[in-house]
Amino acid sequence: MKGPNNAKLIVLHPSLHKGCGGGGGGGGGSFLVSIHRLWVIAFVSFSALASLLLTLLSRHPAHRLPPHPAMPMPMPGGSSSCQPALSPVVFDALLHYAASASASANSSGGRMAEADLRAAAGVVWRRAPCNLLVFGLGAETPLWRALNAGGRTVFLDENEYYVAHMESLLPGLEAYDVAFASYARARDLGRLLSVARAARAAECRPVQDLLFSDCPLALNDLPNHLYDVAWDVILVDGPRGNDPAAPGRMAPIFSAAVMARSRKGKDADVLVHDYDREVERACSQEFLCEQNRAAATSTPTLAHFVIRAAAATAAAGTGAFCTNSTAPSF
Repeated sequence: MKGPNNAKLIVLHPSLHKGCGGGGGGGGGSFLVSIHRLWVIAFVSFSALASLLLTLLSRHPAHRLPPHPAMPMPMPGGSSSCQPALSPVVFDALLHYAASASASANSSGGRMAEADLRAAAGVVWRRAPCNLLVFGLGAETPLWRALNAGGRTVFLDENEYYVAHMESLLPGLEAYDVAFASYARARDLGRLLSVARAARAAECRPVQDLLFSDCPLALNDLPNHLYDVAWDVILVDGPRGNDPAAPGRMAPIFSAAVMARSRKGKDADVLVHDYDREVERACSQEFLCEQNRAAATSTPTLAHFVIRAAAATAAAGTGAFCTNSTAPSF
């Protein structure tokens, strides 16, 4: 092809036909193309197979992993939908060592039985991280703190020296001493229940500000900032109540019932240990109500009550703790 200045322009066209022996590059290019196609076919086949397996597994629940055996299953209409702060493996380990220590020291008293320990721990773990209030310091104190990792755990005890001792053993422990004996003794159960019943619509009503309460069962000398906390879980395991002269747990149970009903629009869990004793059982039936007792997570010596937000609203309007009281008469 000639241009204006008689220059020649040579145009090269790629060959559309490559012979088997037409140069060394032709055979190598054909081999690489074949390998590439094989990889594409293999990847597509693997993707299709993986998708098919996932579809089949999702349609057959039998292939799913079962829930961890130590994980407390949420109750219908449970009070918490959050995932626990600790994994099931850590929960198992904590319960194992706590239950072992409890069993080895069972003869000395002062510790929860294994069934009570596991029931209470399951409730705390299910709600964690949360606001946890514990009446009583003891061997289980480190367990409650650990189970509520990331939340706030506060302890109230009758012995100021024991509070100081536990604070030295557990740095960062938030604990306060309370003069429970100044409120009542276990032998005063009948008289105090009668007073509370007579003042149910006034000083001893189910929804009120405990800090300014004149009810003889209301704990109104706690640190002021504790009254502003919406407690998710309250565990009553103190003070002592094993003899008539002991401080008894009437005031803690009454105050826990008021605190639980004073939460705005939220449920609360209240646990009462030593439920087989007269004071604990009578006060729980009077102020926490048998109708609120969660049978699935209770034992003969540990009662678990769930105070629903709706019931708390109703109590504020009617002035009654329970719709059907089962508390004994004195």
